Amino acid sequence: MELSNTLKIHRATHNLTQADLAMEVGVSRKTINTVENGKFIPSTVLALKIASVLNVTVEEIFYLK
Repeated sequence: MELSNTLKIHRATHNLTQADLAMEVGVSRKTINTVENGKFIPSTVLALKIASVLNVTVEEIFYLK
């Protein structure tokens, strides 16, 4: 199984750029980019921060494929 995500969709729904979201959760834009592209698996803390900013559950963004 591999971790997949719908981060880009949720981010776009909130009209946030990668840089906007990165600033909100305290990481670099590159980190958000690599998470969206499945090249980096976020820590639990980062996943929770992202979900909180996007007002969804972690499970709505990240799932096993």
